[in-house]
Amino acid sequence: MEDAKRQEFRAALRQTKNLPTLPGIVTKLTKMADDPDTTTEQMGKVISQDYVLSAKLLKLVNSAFYGFPQRISSISSAIILLGFNVVKSLIISASIFETMEEQDVELWQHSLGCAVVCNVIATRLGVKDPEEVSTAGLIHDIGKVAIKMELPNEYEMINRLVRERKISMRAAEMEVLGLDHAEAGGWLTKGWNLPKKLIEPVTCHHDPRQATTEQLTSSIIHFSDIIIRGLGYGHSSDTKVPMLSKRAWDLLNFSPTDIDEILTQVEEKLWDVKGFSLELKAEDTAQAESLS
Repeated sequence: MEDAKRQEFRAALRQTKNLPTLPGIVTKLTKMADDPDTTTEQMGKVISQDYVLSAKLLKLVNSAFYGFPQRISSISSAIILLGFNVVKSLIISASIFETMEEQDVELWQHSLGCAVVCNVIATRLGVKDPEEVSTAGLIHDIGKVAIKMELPNEYEMINRLVRERKISMRAAEMEVLGLDHAEAGGWLTKGWNLPKKLIEPVTCHHDPRQATTEQLTSSIIHFSDIIIRGLGYGHSSDTKVPMLSKRAWDLLNFSPTDIDEILTQVEEKLWDVKGFSLELKAEDTAQAESLS
């Protein structure tokens, strides 16, 4: 592929004109977070002013992939329990995944499922802030949305290659664009000023060796992606199960018993997430009907 064409695709994906703009609240909250005098209550109050966003945020926080034993009923509590970076990512997720659900329900379900597995594995490994790992899992395929919306013609070509030649979507992306959805997702998350803890796993979820500081988180998302595909929960327009990275497998160091127990936990949680996803869809339908 000519370098000029590749650069053209890169520029289109970096600028993302067709994805919904992030709510101004994200910029405001980022400024507040940089001020050491800002209190959790003040931040919670700002988010709560947008009642639609608040409702979606609390739904995400109370869904099965975080698995808190108690129900979180206020935004302030969510910030205390999850930390600002996760809450900021969830605000972005609530904005972007509305589009994702409209564009590709299977990809939305795949993303939720991946977040469930991430949470189970991160908790099992005793990772600090497993919620951040879950959130990275939730947004790991956001690059696919960018490609679909910014480069619709190329997206059709990619899907045609996947169908006709029975290759993975990532292989087709590389052939058509000279880059893949992980790289595109990395640009998006960087443009949204998310922390490296979230950017690197999104960028490196197909090859955790590329991560410089977040190899373990990248490995958890890599393995979670494989598990959720293997279970057939949301195919994300790509039915092929990616090859397992040896580096990821060595880092995770799971025994056959570990895998059995992880799968049991995941399958239990997936029932809850399926209900959550259907509940969101029903609410969106009801809102659309009330407006018509």
